Amino acid sequence: MGVGKTTIGKLVAKKLYRDFVDIDEEIEKEYQMPVSQIFSSIGEKAFREREKSMIIDYCQQKLQIISVGGGAFLQEEIRNVCLTSCIVFFLDLSWESWKERISLIIDSRPVLQDRSLEEIEELFYKRQEIYSVHHSKVSTDNQEMEEVADYIVDSLKLAWELYD
Repeated sequence: MGVGKTTIGKLVAKKLYRDFVDIDEEIEKEYQMPVSQIFSSIGEKAFREREKSMIIDYCQQKLQIISVGGGAFLQEEIRNVCLTSCIVFFLDLSWESWKERISLIIDSRPVLQDRSLEEIEELFYKRQEIYSVHHSKVSTDNQEMEEVADYIVDSLKLAWELYD
C-alpha cells in the first residue's frame, strides 16, 4: 500500500511491451467510484470478493503486468493463484520510509482511516509477514521508480535467458 505498485507496474509494462492492469483501478471503473467509496457503500467483503474473482481471471491470462492491491495478497486463495500462475515481485519499503508517505495516501486507503499511528504500524508489520512469500523481493528505499522498474525488467530477462 503506497509503495508505488501502479507507477512501477506501468513502467515495467512499457519496457516489456506488455499490458498493465491495476486491479483497484479496474474495480473502480466497474463500480464508477473510488475504492474508499466502494468500501463505504457496498462494504469491504463485497469489494474483496470482486477483487478475488478479477485477480484470478487476470492471473490466467499471460504476458500481463498486474498490480494487486495491498489487502488482496492477504487472502490465501489469491496468494496461491498469484504464486502458481505469475511471477510475484514484492516491493519492499521500510516502515520509516513508508511512514513518511502516510499523509499522502491515507485519504484513499480505507483500511488506514480512523487508525492511530501505532495501529497503522501494527498493520504494516502484520502485512510484511504475509508479503514475505514471493518470488523476488525488491527494496524500494532510496530508489527511483525507474531504477526499481529497470531492476525488475533485468530480473525477468535474466530468468527468461536461464529458461531458454
